[in-house]
Amino acid sequence: MKASKDWKTKLIHSDAKAPEGFASLATPVYRGSTVLFKTVNAANEEWDQYEAGYTYGVYGTPTALELAVRICELEGGYRTILAPGGQAAISLVNLSFLKAGDHVLIPESIYGPNRKFANNVLRRFGVEVSYYPPNVGTGIASHFRANTRLLWCESPGSITMEVQDVPAMAEVAHKAGVLVVLDNTWAAGVLFDAFAHGVDITLQALTKYIGGHSDLLLGSITVKNPDLYQKLGATNQLIGCAVSPDDCSLALRGMKTLAVRLAAIEKSAFALAQWLATRTEIEIVLHPALPSCPGHGCWKRDFTGSSGVFSIVFRRGYSKQQVTAFVDNLELFKIGYSWAGVTSLAMAYDFVSDKRPDYGSRIVRLNIGLESLEDLKIDLTQAFERLRD
Repeated sequence: MKASKDWKTKLIHSDAKAPEGFASLATPVYRGSTVLFKTVNAANEEWDQYEAGYTYGVYGTPTALELAVRICELEGGYRTILAPGGQAAISLVNLSFLKAGDHVLIPESIYGPNRKFANNVLRRFGVEVSYYPPNVGTGIASHFRANTRLLWCESPGSITMEVQDVPAMAEVAHKAGVLVVLDNTWAAGVLFDAFAHGVDITLQALTKYIGGHSDLLLGSITVKNPDLYQKLGATNQLIGCAVSPDDCSLALRGMKTLAVRLAAIEKSAFALAQWLATRTEIEIVLHPALPSCPGHGCWKRDFTGSSGVFSIVFRRGYSKQQVTAFVDNLELFKIGYSWAGVTSLAMAYDFVSDKRPDYGSRIVRLNIGLESLEDLKIDLTQAFERLRD
């Protein structure tokens, strides 16, 4: 190269360098698709960057890999792979460990999009799908078939909050040669030790408590051994589920306050659940830390705490219009599906399936944020009082 490059070339190939030695508490945000190699012979397309080094941006920049190893450390697994959302993580697990002719078992209380993926995609590709009662315990053995490969658990269950006997189910599943996967989002990956209780694969929507501020979309899948990691990574390479390093940076920041946020949210949510249980309008409060919640004994035995999502069921006689009006009349509680941020949320549901509890249109899921407990009580009280108008 000539001694003095043209200015247009300098825009791309600069010799200028910033001084080294900057030490920060924040993880740098590394953005990049192209990874540079020193020689042609050094270039490769391997996805496992722990073994091959950095090869391509879709497999993660240092920002993403730091988040992955920190999630893995918290969950006590072997490796963690990130996905661009919780649903992407769910789909990646299914695609990695199921094929045409296999059978998957899913609890009736599963997250709605997981059910839709199973019904609309897995079945289309020849996977047999069936659903089991979430409180089945060791009775799960009667649901296994010769071709059962994957047992999904979600504890507590989505909306209806059933706490599953995961250790008992995992023991039975392993005797049958079935892998156990758990959606551990409600527990933020820390309030329930999935691997210590027999789970093979755990996932969570980092969108929720890890992010903590309703401003990112990420998911994680953590596995217990190298074989599962290889199967998961090989599928992920071909699907190309790349994560945003900017979202990973936000999640890393969110992790720093996870402990204090969970502690405050747990305290407020449990106090509100106890208070709501005394309201004459309410038939039952579905909070895992209350004896009224199905599977409360499993929660008490297996969990180290509770988070901020629970449901309330209005007494019979309240119409769908009244329940939706109750939610509409809330002021501090906003209406939205995703949860675990700092803002309290409410959403009404309508169960018509004879395989779910007979709550009909009387069930409302609450997400408790970081507002004042007394202000949240005042908001709920005024919404209750307006039901009588």
